[in-house]
Amino acid sequence: MSQPSDAILARLMSLHPKVIDLTLDRVERLLAALGHPERDLPPVIHIAGTNGKGSTQAMIRAGLEAMDKRVHAYTSPHLARFHERIRLAGTLISEPALAALLDECDAANEGQPITFFEITTCAAFLAFARSPADYTLLEVGLGGRLDATNVIERPALCIITPVSIDHQQYLGETLPEIAAEKAGILKRGTPVIVGPQPEAALEVIEARAARLGAPVLACGQHWHAFEERGRLVFQDENGLLDLPLPNLPGPHQIQNAGAALAALRTLGANEAACEAAVTRAEWPARMQRLRRGPLADAAAGAELWLDGGHNPAGGEAVAATLARLPARPTHLICGMLNTKDIAGYLRPLVAQAQSLTAVSIPGEANTLPAETTEAAARAAGFARASSADSVADALERIIAADPHARVLICGSLYLAGQVLKENG
Repeated sequence: MSQPSDAILARLMSLHPKVIDLTLDRVERLLAALGHPERDLPPVIHIAGTNGKGSTQAMIRAGLEAMDKRVHAYTSPHLARFHERIRLAGTLISEPALAALLDECDAANEGQPITFFEITTCAAFLAFARSPADYTLLEVGLGGRLDATNVIERPALCIITPVSIDHQQYLGETLPEIAAEKAGILKRGTPVIVGPQPEAALEVIEARAARLGAPVLACGQHWHAFEERGRLVFQDENGLLDLPLPNLPGPHQIQNAGAALAALRTLGANEAACEAAVTRAEWPARMQRLRRGPLADAAAGAELWLDGGHNPAGGEAVAATLARLPARPTHLICGMLNTKDIAGYLRPLVAQAQSLTAVSIPGEANTLPAETTEAAARAAGFARASSADSVADALERIIAADPHARVLICGSLYLAGQVLKENG
């Protein structure tokens, strides 16, 4: 009998000394040993970018499923369970199927060095190749050019969501360097949807597309998405769509919706599918209101929100979302990884929150100690900053002082995953 997937995943973590080691050699070797499942996938929509990949993917999936299309989806990291990363024809992969696939990939790998993300991506490709579907939505793990997902020779469509500074230790220090890594997913002749970009990033993306003869559909040139009178207006060469605002909260979701709609229109979606894309998408831990569960119950008369954004652009998106919510005293509970630009993330949030309570991320080797986050919050301009032993402790303290507060737990997808587990 196969081991449970958790035990196999733990074993796969030890096959390479580094968590991240960007190269395609190991993936290509294992995929060859598995019979090249990456060549048998349903048409692939490949999504890179710094922020908005997951939300854009969720909207495209909602639109395609409204057209009765069967859609595979691959995303990372997971929040509460690894199974969230692999969705087969609309349904999260089952435990028996996942355990069997991981075992098969482990056996084919024969103990050779390979990162956790690489071997689990191979497992996802194996699952997708064996299950009938109409499309495969593939989210890049990190960067693009050397990401384990970038072995697809002929995707149907590529998408690059907004590019900003993040993961400099792997992708380069400057915006053009990072944009070049993201643009590494572009393929000869494959159309690319480009979300709103800083000029320096757009130039790099357009230059690579031109070299590859890849048609570009760029925000602000070939399509526009904006809010008008409480509606989402989308316009491209096929005409105008007047749609409800996205159900995923925050002004930044307008442009994510724009990229998703541009993709859907390229794939021939009708207006009903486009409306479903913006009204039916589900994507947890992106300005998600928690209404049920132990933590939500403990909040009682307060509002409890959760967001996994963790870089300066993520901080700006959260701040803009908070600014649009009805006025209410707002308090942050924040935990971050030591690889992130904490000052850049916190700075936009100072104007939107009365206090910040720092926590360490439980069970996470790369967590910033709560005291370090607290000090960074003071340096960023928070007049009231403190530390707590846990999210539950921080929440209890905030609610005791302000029973009708708005509380936002933020700073890391890893913290968000812990919160979703704790909240059931």
